[in-house]
Amino acid sequence: MTAAGDGRAGPRAAPEDSVALDQRAAAALLAVDPVGLGGAVLRGGPGPERDAWLAQLRRNLPAATPWRRMPAAVPDSRLLGGLDLTATLAAGRPVAERGLLAEADGGLLLLAMAERAAPGMAARIAAVMDAQEVALERDGLARRLPARFGLVALDEGVEEERVAEALRDRLAFHISPGRPGDDDPPTSRDAIAAARARLAAVRVPAEMTEALAGAALALGIASLRAPMLAQRAAIAAAALSGRREVSAEDAALAARLVLAPRATRVPEAEPPPAEEPPPPEQGETQDAPKGAEEQAPLADRILDAARAVLPEGLLAGLGAGLREAARHASPDGRAGARHATPLRGRPAGVRQGELRSGARLALVETLRAAAPWQKLRRTQRTGGPRVLVKREDIRLRRFEAPQETTAIFVVDASGSAAMHRLAEAKGAVELLLADCYVRRDKVALIGFRGAGAEVLLPPTASLVRAKRSLAGLPGGGGTPLAAGLDAARGMVEACRRAGRTPLIVLLTDGRANVARDGTGGRAGAEADALEAARPLRLAAVPALLVDTAPRPQAFAKGLAAAMGARYLPLPAADAARLSQAVRETAA
Repeated sequence: MTAAGDGRAGPRAAPEDSVALDQRAAAALLAVDPVGLGGAVLRGGPGPERDAWLAQLRRNLPAATPWRRMPAAVPDSRLLGGLDLTATLAAGRPVAERGLLAEADGGLLLLAMAERAAPGMAARIAAVMDAQEVALERDGLARRLPARFGLVALDEGVEEERVAEALRDRLAFHISPGRPGDDDPPTSRDAIAAARARLAAVRVPAEMTEALAGAALALGIASLRAPMLAQRAAIAAAALSGRREVSAEDAALAARLVLAPRATRVPEAEPPPAEEPPPPEQGETQDAPKGAEEQAPLADRILDAARAVLPEGLLAGLGAGLREAARHASPDGRAGARHATPLRGRPAGVRQGELRSGARLALVETLRAAAPWQKLRRTQRTGGPRVLVKREDIRLRRFEAPQETTAIFVVDASGSAAMHRLAEAKGAVELLLADCYVRRDKVALIGFRGAGAEVLLPPTASLVRAKRSLAGLPGGGGTPLAAGLDAARGMVEACRRAGRTPLIVLLTDGRANVARDGTGGRAGAEADALEAARPLRLAAVPALLVDTAPRPQAFAKGLAAAMGARYLPLPAADAARLSQAVRETAA
């Protein structure tokens, strides 16, 4: 059984039964306040554990509570609502249809395969959750419908696939369900109803709010929503326990369920007291010591509760999260951003346009656009077809596909690099070129040595040409690092103009000694290299700097920071590690 979190690791110190109790508590709290808590992310594929948690949640909900399922890909007309085409054509006037978000008002919405939901759809759901209503202004309709619901995002992603941050940030609980105990009794619906009735009357002491905010800060949580959701969870816990004021126990539960799964660092434990208090003098009496929980400050107790369920792989998983935030994400895991295509790719809605050769007509959407105007058009024209469609009604299907990725290898062929490991670097790059070929990426090769840089191979999908250019790369001369970066930036701009996504892999020992103007001198060459690196960071180009020196160089690490690149020191030749690093940067 795993702890509440993203499913990557088990709990650090919490026993299995306490984790099961917390997950059962999360199902009860969400039933008490689905709108205030936003909902939950359930990490993990279909199975008895997830089904049991969902069944428990549904048993907790009052009878007749809306419970709607929706796929990861759904048109806006079904998501937000719009024109009921059949009813409109039959009635001769616009008839509105409620969307899934409005149908879930007062209940819960289950988003299947949430990790595959398009960013646009995730943003629209998040906007409706914030406004708590659907503003429908389309197809000749203008109306507002209430949409107060909780969202349960079923996250079935593997490795680094995740639910969109716009949704994750708004959902209080991030859970990897474990198998509940056989003797776990469900929370009665009467208790849930009573808790809902007293929810608005629960008071939160100021010190509780400060303690939750302090715990979020200590855990490295940047979002302001996290402590607010934790406070809502504490309020729901107090209401469910019949209390009119949030207690330390309620706040600790909220910290475990809401804050711990969002942690980005392990808080430092307070050092033990330096010395024990002196014993009482003879004849004096000593008060019985209070329990450890009563002695500890409230903020420390809440933080300890969150610390107890931090996942063991927290620190190891942070790198993957940072890479995911920095990359141009795409559903197939590659670095290419998505762009519109006329005929192929993933469906991405419809657009108004002219029906020309090659365009794909969206028939239902076209009829929906024409339907509100039928009564007016029939008064202007007698006879003819039953449905009058004009040019402005035409709707065409839109598609999007990932852009092609171009991996630009910038190789240091200077004398110092050749002396160190140029031959080994060539071998590693050859493996990377083959890997790019398998992914159908294009590759380009830039070498720099002597007084400047040279494009040895423009972007190509030919593995044979790439290997031939790499084999002919000579070594020797100075290290014009700035010239190599300038050449890489020029190729980046050319790739983007051609609609491709660039990726830079820079292999160097970091010992720049030739400036942009061709003059020697380490200080000037390093300053020029840093100046050439900064535009790459501003352009948000995914990049990897591989330090090929026998010992990691401080300047190489600073250069990687200046260009916004991952830094990978390779004091020993390791082509497999290098290939994996490039694959992660591209992903």
